[in-house]
Amino acid sequence: MNAGTERMPLTVYLLSLCNAYLFVGGSMLITVSALIGFEIAPDKRLTTLPLALQFFAMMCTSLPASFIMGKFGRKIGFLLAGSVGMMGAAVAIWSILHSSFYGYCVATICFGIFGGFGNYYRFTAAEVVSPTLKGKAISLVMAGGVIAAFIGPNLANWSSGMFASHQFAGPFVMLMGVYLLSMCTIAFADLPVLHAEESNVGTSNRSVKELVFQPIFMVAVICQMFGYGAMNFVMSSTPLAMEAHNHGIADTAVVIQWHVVAMFAPSFITGHLIKIIGIVPVLLSGAALGFVSIATNLFAPINVGNFVIALVALGVSWNFLFVGGTTLLTDAYEPVEKTRAQGINDLAVFSTVTLTALTTGTVHHLWGWQTVNLLALPMLIATTFAIIWFWRSQRLPHTINT
Repeated sequence: MNAGTERMPLTVYLLSLCNAYLFVGGSMLITVSALIGFEIAPDKRLTTLPLALQFFAMMCTSLPASFIMGKFGRKIGFLLAGSVGMMGAAVAIWSILHSSFYGYCVATICFGIFGGFGNYYRFTAAEVVSPTLKGKAISLVMAGGVIAAFIGPNLANWSSGMFASHQFAGPFVMLMGVYLLSMCTIAFADLPVLHAEESNVGTSNRSVKELVFQPIFMVAVICQMFGYGAMNFVMSSTPLAMEAHNHGIADTAVVIQWHVVAMFAPSFITGHLIKIIGIVPVLLSGAALGFVSIATNLFAPINVGNFVIALVALGVSWNFLFVGGTTLLTDAYEPVEKTRAQGINDLAVFSTVTLTALTTGTVHHLWGWQTVNLLALPMLIATTFAIIWFWRSQRLPHTINT
């Protein structure tokens, strides 16, 4: 079938919907987690510990999730993750009602496990289409997050009155429903049949070292790792910065909403941009927008409008670097290597995300909002140099631009 007339399978749209549910929960947690931590933490330096534990669990789940799905199939893995997410939401409700900080930390670990599996929606989409549609399929799955932009923060805001004396308990009742919808949706998806050669990670002729030290692999990982890390470092601290300047949860919800829109709305065109202008210009544009966001936070007056501008630029930056890096990665391994390659990639990415989530609360508490932004700069600088090095030293394979 001609690449221009080939239709995207229904499964890609279902995966996009599941990715939307993943980020509905994620945007709700971004909106309320730091505020929950600030309210019930025994030490204010631990404010962002629950969010950090969520990303730590996601990191620790990355490799096991890849191997579990490599052994038992994608659908089993995604359904298992949904069950863990629902359990986490129930624990979160109990913890908030009883002001148990460490109970809430357990809940966020469950959310991280769900996310560790859910991050493979994008790779799954690339497996159900032909190579010519790979970039578009990944972009379309990521585009599902646009739904999260409008639903997640507003669900957090609307449901905050569900429990009269515990404004943060209501969102987690909603989150249980989100995870249930995710399980129902994935049950209808026609996911790839597991092949024996794909479940056997020991049959590749290349060693892990040979796989990882390919320039294409390293740059793909760096773009995702530092693009996500810089975004998370600034984003996680934004609710705290807004509260410090007397902006309430309604204003925070608006800023996070437009940030999440900016994270996912470009996905409707990112795949087309990669095909038309090439992957390197898209990646460089992502890095440049990260610098725009930092400059806005450092030099513009502090108000809701400028928070929106900075977080929108940051969201588009993340999209170009994450979608572009994921697309680049899929050209770095053979099907037999996918389990180890995807697992190593997500382990690296979410190790960085965990570190940024763990440290941003302490950095903000001790040194303030400007220091948070200054410390995000080295990640963007390293990403820029990596992209330029790749551009100059490596002739891109034809498949990257298809």
